[in-house]
Amino acid sequence: MDTIASLFSFITTPVSWVIVQFHTVYGAIFGPDTGWAWGLSIVSLVILIRICLIPLFVKQIKATRAMQTLQPEMKKIQERYKNDKQRQSEEMMKLYKESGTNPLSSCLPILAQSPFFFALYHVLNGIASGETIGVINQSLLESARKAHIFGAPLAAKFKDSASTVEALGATVTDVRVVTALMIVLMSASQFYTQRQLMTKNVDTTVKTPFMQQQKMLMYVFPIMFAVFGINFPVGVLVYWLTTNVWTMGQQMYVIHNNPTPGSKAQAAYLERLTKHVTHHGKIRRRSEKTIVKAIVAKGRDRNEFERKFINGLSKAGLAAQADGTVVKSESQAVAQTEDGTTVTTAAARRQQPKRQTKAQRQSGGKQAGDETSTTSLEKSDADEPQDAKPAAAKQPQKPGSGTRSKAQSGQRKGGPQRPKSPSKK
Repeated sequence: MDTIASLFSFITTPVSWVIVQFHTVYGAIFGPDTGWAWGLSIVSLVILIRICLIPLFVKQIKATRAMQTLQPEMKKIQERYKNDKQRQSEEMMKLYKESGTNPLSSCLPILAQSPFFFALYHVLNGIASGETIGVINQSLLESARKAHIFGAPLAAKFKDSASTVEALGATVTDVRVVTALMIVLMSASQFYTQRQLMTKNVDTTVKTPFMQQQKMLMYVFPIMFAVFGINFPVGVLVYWLTTNVWTMGQQMYVIHNNPTPGSKAQAAYLERLTKHVTHHGKIRRRSEKTIVKAIVAKGRDRNEFERKFINGLSKAGLAAQADGTVVKSESQAVAQTEDGTTVTTAAARRQQPKRQTKAQRQSGGKQAGDETSTTSLEKSDADEPQDAKPAAAKQPQKPGSGTRSKAQSGQRKGGPQRPKSPSKK
């Protein structure tokens, strides 16, 4: 580790200068020789570095999602050229070039942060060995050696001997308890960060070897941190624990506000966005407009959660536009039903009359038949001449007329009687 740290000695001076500036500020508040002054200086260094790395973090997210999108195509290439590794590599590079992605882009924040990490390790190792380094002079060196974080010296390690720890003004028990606790927290934060990425922010519709690799790294990285952590000084453990917590919080923010399409996080996000839009009738944030714009542009290629989001807006009488805004849908005009409730016209068209039972249909048919019979009789009586009825009554009946069926004589079986038409002279 010392050899690797010496390779980044060119950045030792800037890192030590930043720590000294923060120490000047915190030393005026907590005292120059306290662990709070030096510990908060290291934490502030981490925050400053991570703020500077935010553009690379955004690029990492885009690269990771682009790689997830290419997984189906990569799997096809692997199956097609499984016996020709050279052709497989050529097709992979061609796919990366056409899509504009780079597999190494997802590692940019870690690679960019490594020089600062090793430079800080070099500075703290110099403090532990009593050597001035960078802009840290002899007085600052003595102040740093006196600083203790929860009883553990800033430059102490888990594997240091009792004599080395006593020279720094502490006990082996205090150093090992503090360092062990920091190592556990560091590994746990790394595991949780990777786990929430795998369980919440991965497209569940695509099953590729890439997901298996990520799942393996979820267990490998915490073990690596635990193994290497016993060789880190307390100050470096503070640095690494702070950067892990920052990464975890940063990733939680991204998953909550800009999830991967097709993931469980996207389903939860679109559900929240649907409630918000239907309540307020518009989209306020720029990030939300960007996501809605991307969903509209997909058209028929939308996943299950995106289609559910569009349908939810339609039911609320809203429509997503190509620019990411939401407007009232013209096809979902509001109508009033008979009972006074307000529904959309599409919903009104879907409403069907309730199906009647057999008894209701029969009773309704009898009532309708009685009304028809009464009306017909009244009308025939009004229109018929007065002498028509006696004439019709005097006409003799034809043979066999008594055997006519009820249907021919206007009789209905089991139903209302149909009146006979008056005979004409």
